[in-house]
Parts: sequence; C-alpha cells; structure tokens
Amino acid sequence: MISPRRKGLLLVYTGAGKGKTTAALGTALRALGHGWNVCMVQFIKGTWRYGEIKGAAAFGERFELHRMGAGFYKIQDDDLPEEVHREAAAAAMELLVGTLQGGKHDLVIADELNVALETGLVSPEDVKRVLAARPSNIHLIITGRGAPEFLIEQADLVTEMREVKHPYQQGIKAQPGIDF
Repeated sequence: MISPRRKGLLLVYTGAGKGKTTAALGTALRALGHGWNVCMVQFIKGTWRYGEIKGAAAFGERFELHRMGAGFYKIQDDDLPEEVHREAAAAAMELLVGTLQGGKHDLVIADELNVALETGLVSPEDVKRVLAARPSNIHLIITGRGAPEFLIEQADLVTEMREVKHPYQQGIKAQPGIDF
C-alpha cells in the first residue's frame, strides 16, 4: 500500500484541550478506510481499558495499537518508581523508531509523545531521532500537550486544542466511549 512517491506528513495535535488522541484516531479511521496499515504507539497511557483498544482490534493486523506506558506519570494516583516509567518510555521509543523504519505502516501515531518529552521521560534528542528515522513517504502523528518549538517548526500541520468548556468542570467524570 505504501507509495514510494507519496509525501509523508508530520502532523502534531497539541494544546491543553481534549481531543488530541481522538483527532489522531479519526485520522487513523480515515487511513484504514483507504486500506492503509496503521500503528499507534501510546506513551504515558497504559493501565486503563481504553475503547480504542477494542476498536483497533476490530481492524485486525491493519491497526496495531501498542500500550507502552506504565500509566499516567505523576498524576492519577501514580505510585510507580520513576525508573519504571523511564524504561517504558525507552521501550516505546525503540518500538516507534523500529515501526517507522519497518516499512509496514502507512501511518504511525506517537500518542502522548509530547507529554513524555515535557515530563522528561524522553529527551529532545530522542524525538529528533524519531523524526530522522521517519521515511519521507510515511505519515507521522505526534500528540500531547506541550509540543516543543522544534517540533512545531518541522511539522506540516499543527493543531492546538483549546479547552473552552469541559464536563469535568461541572463535576462529570470521564465516560467510556467519549473520554476513553
């Protein structure tokens, strides 16, 4: 499916508002509709039962989803040693680079990579290594709040999600199918 003539794009979904992973999944659904192979590597997330896990499984081998994080880092009752999070992030980086270079996927999503970078679980050099590893015909989406300036400069598309109103502000907790 991968066209050697296609111009792979770097898309960044960032900002404090909800919807970054959701936007990436929407793009994945569109890509799958065109017969593409998609891989999502999730940083940070890892312990909850997200709806996208079952959704990705419905596409079989065409949509790989790898939950690599050890869970939310330093929030949501995180009691894991920092080294566990660092090892999970390092493994996710290796998988991400290998996936980009593997030639099997048309679209690769690095979900919450910006958060892993912002919290210091990965370094700017790690992210630059990912960008350098991406073949020119593979699309890459990077999500997470706090996208650094060097990533914004290299991206072909940057969308910043801005929170205007959120159900949590009204005391409504996260709900399956909408939030996870």
